[in-house]
Amino acid sequence: MAGTPPRIFVSAGEPSGDQHGAAVVSALAAQLPGAVIDGFGGPRMAAAGAQVRFPMEGYTAFGFVEILGKIPAHLRLLRTLEAEFRQGRYDLLIVIDYPGFHIRLAEAARRHGVKVLYYIAPQLWAWRPGRARRLAKATDRLAVVLPFEAEFFAGHGIAAEYVGHPLLDRPPLPTRAVSRSALGLAGDARVLGLFPGSRTQEIERLWPPFRQAARNLLESGRCDAVVVAGTAAGSYPGSDGFLLHRGAPETVFSAADAALAKSGTTTLEAALADLPMVVAYRVNPVTSWLARGLITVPWVSLVNLVAGRAVVDELLQHEVKPDALEKRVSPLLDRNDPVTRKQREGLREIRERLGGGGAARRVARLAAELLG
Repeated sequence: MAGTPPRIFVSAGEPSGDQHGAAVVSALAAQLPGAVIDGFGGPRMAAAGAQVRFPMEGYTAFGFVEILGKIPAHLRLLRTLEAEFRQGRYDLLIVIDYPGFHIRLAEAARRHGVKVLYYIAPQLWAWRPGRARRLAKATDRLAVVLPFEAEFFAGHGIAAEYVGHPLLDRPPLPTRAVSRSALGLAGDARVLGLFPGSRTQEIERLWPPFRQAARNLLESGRCDAVVVAGTAAGSYPGSDGFLLHRGAPETVFSAADAALAKSGTTTLEAALADLPMVVAYRVNPVTSWLARGLITVPWVSLVNLVAGRAVVDELLQHEVKPDALEKRVSPLLDRNDPVTRKQREGLREIRERLGGGGAARRVARLAAELLG
């Protein structure tokens, strides 16, 4: 009915999505005053003003067995929401990342004439481009967060717009001096940052070689301090002599001279902090073998993918050894080394390609366009 406030359902599904969803909810409220915004999310979306009808705490799990146990709950939620789409309860569905569930939810919405906007699209360009046809049928628009994704999806017949990466909307990093003071580090110290990941399996696979490479650099006098960006519950045995920081990783990004980093969003965070790095990626050998024939991109790190060339060194699977890590990261600890200068030029190029902030605001604009 003309004049009726639009009804929007925002689905996040996991903690990172809740954070991005909160920004989207706030932007929607500004773009579409009076809109009814319900959601599947968490406390951040609720604080931003969404009516969180389905709290994610009852659905989120980590670990294969735990995830299997949550499948029935997801199926019930899918059936509930499809019934509401059929009844015309919502005009627009915005899904954020979480593709295993969200592609099915998007398909359900489209079956009943509900517009669908997908924010932070599945990384089909990495290893499953064949699923693009299914995504095209399930969505009206994609709001993508990496510059090259818009061209990829357009090539598969999907209307996609680069809205900027949500990392660009974070507050500025603390200065190097402030971070070093907070960590008790000397201003002229050569500092190596270790970013072994946040998930237990990531830490278990990367921490031992990271630790040994850092120990070798410290004992040989090629660096003066090692700072570990740890999680609240992470286990880091043998970290004697290192500084274990379990607070905000931004402090470590701005304090370090160079980093050993796990592949993922961490590499973009380091690029935005102008922190030279060596990237490591290691998964279960069986998973690696299965993925080898499916991966369609030449690099695994987001920094290299955004640049379209090898800006940072990547060590994968059996290559992730202490001596190799040590050799690659050692020159990066010297700000005047030609290797460091060359990588910093590449990191500057990546920052330029990513552009400015405002991702959530652009998502809200796309939502308004879909609502007509």
